[in-house]
Amino acid sequence: MESLSNRKKVLEQKPMSFGERIYLPSILTGLAITFKHIFKKRETIFYPEQERPMSENWRGLHSLKRDEQGRERCTACGLCALACPAEAITMTAAERKKGEENLYREEKYAAVYEINMLRCIFCGLCEEACPKEAIYLDGPFLEADYVRKDFIFGKDKLVEAPLKS
Repeated sequence: MESLSNRKKVLEQKPMSFGERIYLPSILTGLAITFKHIFKKRETIFYPEQERPMSENWRGLHSLKRDEQGRERCTACGLCALACPAEAITMTAAERKKGEENLYREEKYAAVYEINMLRCIFCGLCEEACPKEAIYLDGPFLEADYVRKDFIFGKDKLVEAPLKS
C-alpha cells in the first residue's frame, strides 16, 4: 500500500568504520560508565544493620495508647473504623464490669479490636478521627510473614505495655 502523499523516504546508510564494526568505542564507553559507578557513594542501606532516618511525619504501625493511670484510652466509639477508607478496622464494644475500673477508662471499651494490616493503607485517618487520642501510627516497620492471618493485629499486638510504677 502506498502512502497518501506519494512521497518516498530515502534512507542513507553510511558504511561503518573499522572501529564501529568491532564495537570497540561502545565497549569502552560501557566500561567507563561502569567504573564511574564503582567509585560513587552507595545509596543502598543494609537494613538490619543500619536503619534509615525517618521523618517526623512518618506513619508506622498502629498502637493503642494508655492514659496516665495505665488504663486503655479506647472507648469503642467506632469513629476510627468509620474513617478508615480501606475498612481495615473492626471492633466489638463491651460494657465495663465491676472491678475493671483500673483497666478501662470509660464504661464502654473495645473487647475486640482488630486491624487487618494487609488492607491498611497507612493514611492516618483513624488517628485523626479518634476523639480520645487512643490510636497512633508510631510503631516500627511491618515485618514480613508468609501467613495471612498473622497480619490481622488484635489488642495483644496493638495495646502498648502498661506503665510500671
